[in-house]
Amino acid sequence: MALMKNMSVSAVLLGLFAIVGTGLVAYTYSATKDRIAANERAILLRTLHTLIPANEVDNDMAQDTVQVTSPQYLGTPKPVTVYRARKDGKPVAAVFTTIAPNGYGGPIKLLVAVRYDGTIAGVRVVKDQETPGLGDAIESDKSDWVYSFTGKSLHDPGKKGWAVKRDGGQFDQFTGATISPRAVVKAVHNTLLYFKQHRDELFATRAESDATGGQHAHSSEDASHE
Repeated sequence: MALMKNMSVSAVLLGLFAIVGTGLVAYTYSATKDRIAANERAILLRTLHTLIPANEVDNDMAQDTVQVTSPQYLGTPKPVTVYRARKDGKPVAAVFTTIAPNGYGGPIKLLVAVRYDGTIAGVRVVKDQETPGLGDAIESDKSDWVYSFTGKSLHDPGKKGWAVKRDGGQFDQFTGATISPRAVVKAVHNTLLYFKQHRDELFATRAESDATGGQHAHSSEDASHE
């Protein structure tokens, strides 16, 4: 009888601990979620403004977004977020979350910032699985290679120049590692091609964006261009 009573007491105590623990977790989440969201947004804005300086825009790029889909040009069948930069209501640049699908270690996630005139404001590697000491030189904190895209466009260096030097293009590869830079060069070039075809759609007015809840999606017909 005493054993049954002790077991019942233990079960009740365990139940109480579970309820209290769940409540504490829920309270902690509720108390910190806004702070976490604010921190994530601040980090995103800092990253975006490394590509498009804050003094060149007056809109909230983290909120002024559009979702687009183009497996051929943007490297994934999933919707890709494009952050739009504006000043005085006029388009400044679009920042694509492009995927380079053929990295040596797997897909490489990029931020590719394209100015309204079609020139590249900057490129950054957001996530990759490339070999340390070789392919990871695509990262801005490992080498200055990724800065070589800044100022380039479809016509500079031209279609043939948009390749690594081993393939007859103008972009360096790394000693012992060609696959990673080749994948990034192709992805950046494809992003420029997409931008050329869809610039007006990408910079739909803020009023149109607000009418659709802040974001809207469209798919592109992937046609050969250039």
